[in-house]
Amino acid sequence: MAELVYDKNGRLLFTKEMRKEYTILFPMMAKIHFNIMKNVFTHFGYKAELLETEGPEIAQVGLKYVHNDTCYPAILTIGQLIHALQSGKYDLNKTALMITQTGGGCRASNYIFLLRKALVKAGYEQVPVISLNMSGMEKNPGFNLTLSMIRQMAAAALYGDLIMSLDNQIKPYEVNKGDSAKLIAKWTDLLTTVLTSGHGFTRKDIRKYLDKIAEDFSKIRVVKTPKIKVGVVGEIYVKYASLGNNNLEQFLYDQGCEVNLPGIMGFAMFKVDNRLEDYKLYGGSRAKYIVVKKLMDYLTELESMLIESQKKYGFRPITPYAHTKELVKGVVGYGSKMGEGWLLTGEMLELAECGFENIVCTQPFGCLPNHINGKGMIRKIKERNSKANIVAIDYDPGAPRVNQENRIKLMLAVAKEQLNKELNEKEAQDGGKDTAKAVKVKAVNKV
Repeated sequence: MAELVYDKNGRLLFTKEMRKEYTILFPMMAKIHFNIMKNVFTHFGYKAELLETEGPEIAQVGLKYVHNDTCYPAILTIGQLIHALQSGKYDLNKTALMITQTGGGCRASNYIFLLRKALVKAGYEQVPVISLNMSGMEKNPGFNLTLSMIRQMAAAALYGDLIMSLDNQIKPYEVNKGDSAKLIAKWTDLLTTVLTSGHGFTRKDIRKYLDKIAEDFSKIRVVKTPKIKVGVVGEIYVKYASLGNNNLEQFLYDQGCEVNLPGIMGFAMFKVDNRLEDYKLYGGSRAKYIVVKKLMDYLTELESMLIESQKKYGFRPITPYAHTKELVKGVVGYGSKMGEGWLLTGEMLELAECGFENIVCTQPFGCLPNHINGKGMIRKIKERNSKANIVAIDYDPGAPRVNQENRIKLMLAVAKEQLNKELNEKEAQDGGKDTAKAVKVKAVNKV
């Protein structure tokens, strides 16, 4: 067993000795992205394991060790980590935990302190916690976030965004059910091999693999029929994590919908862009601004590659971050940047603009910025786009799943009505062709 070492403030450190023998657990959020990222950590010599456990007992574990006034994502992520320690699957003297730390005004910056407090309460004070951050807030002798690792993680996020987008565009229409899922598994393995061999994250490699992925998905046989198009937005954890949103994507798919889930790269660009906006609003170091601007330019270049690959193979491209940012002018200021900030409003405007007027806004308990920029902006968004059909769904340990799904079904009933109306108009324009009518009935009979 590695010797336990503490810093001057009493924080248990993750040491170089621990790196050799400890398993690092981290909570699930976006399945496609995180499975690829986990393999990046493995490549750099860490024994990383992604927790994919689900079930109501995780929230109950979280509530036992985290105050119930704390936001729902904190309850779930901390609950999932402690639930894993309680499972008996891991050697508690050779296990560490990892959690992200943004450093912003969101309470997510304090998850790590809540987790350490919970570990002491649960009797696991010998388990070290690693902060995954790019702000230098906490450092550990046995964990270093290198430039090469950051580049590989950025590439993993980009590949994850593309695969997620293509899957959502293909899955509702595929002739042979499961074809898209097979490609997800195939490319997760291939990208793991590529990234762990030290490739796949240069500009040239990224462009090549984005094209290969898009080309592969374009070969899946599909039959395009009219479907209700639904966008999903919200607080980043509850937006992506099936544990946090009660498997919302699968529920919408089962209702016969096509889902559009804006990617993680947009959120990453938003967090970097906030530093540039801070400089414009409040001033600061010009040198720091120049460095951050270069990072923003790099992310914008990656985003452009992704869009080009989608267009090249006939897929609906993601909306450029710059356009999403432009959409919120006159609606909410760029200084609203806690949590998802103005980006949440922008994504709803973006979705409504590109044909996904039906939107589920996931609202976790305890996230005030999310409620302000989400539910609080619905009226303004509807003023901009009268077709916007938005439902805000609250997620917390006490919210019955059936109530959430019934509210979503009410939104889908309105969407079904609108889809029928549009198909009727198209049928009339086509001269009353029976084929158009048949397609219409087929399209809406699942809702």
